[in-house]
Amino acid sequence: MDTDLARAWVQAIAAAMDQHKEHLTQLDSAIGDADHGINMHRGFSAVTAALAAADPDTVGAVLVKVGTTLISSVGGASGPLYGSAFRAMGKSLQAPAADVPQFAAALAAGLQSVQKLGAAAPGDKTMIDAYAPAVDAFRQRADSGEGFAAAALAAADAAEEGMRATTPMQARKGRASYLGSRSIGHQDPGATSTALIFRALAETAEAAR
Repeated sequence: MDTDLARAWVQAIAAAMDQHKEHLTQLDSAIGDADHGINMHRGFSAVTAALAAADPDTVGAVLVKVGTTLISSVGGASGPLYGSAFRAMGKSLQAPAADVPQFAAALAAGLQSVQKLGAAAPGDKTMIDAYAPAVDAFRQRADSGEGFAAAALAAADAAEEGMRATTPMQARKGRASYLGSRSIGHQDPGATSTALIFRALAETAEAAR
């Protein structure tokens, strides 16, 4: 992962949020505030503009800029949660580029930051249900010596599997938890946007091979 790939990943995320904003909002209307798609689209549109006006010279600097912009531009829980994840990832990457094990560690740092902020665990029907398995899958590929694109593909597949697994869960964290058993049967919007982020990473990495 170099700065060009990091920028391309962020652009791909922004495109995905634009394409899927109505779907994300529809999911959020069932168990949340009906603003997740709007917020994610607004946030990554602001990120795209911020990166266009900046010249970060390392992968870490790109990701810190993403996180800082999300925190300042997105309301509700999404800005702080996704913003803290990208900031933590970026702060863990000091070199201009990151190899597969280093990026695996960065993803893990992002996950730890989100869990600390949101106090959610796997099974609570949140973005963690997509993020945690994605990190595990990426790390497993990194540990076995596979390349970045293969690790990113495994992470995306795991994130989507985790996303789908939220549908039968009862929410225990976030706005959806107020609904109790009525949250069962609805796919979590945060897990869905997280899966989109990992799929964007996989597609960007594959295109750069």
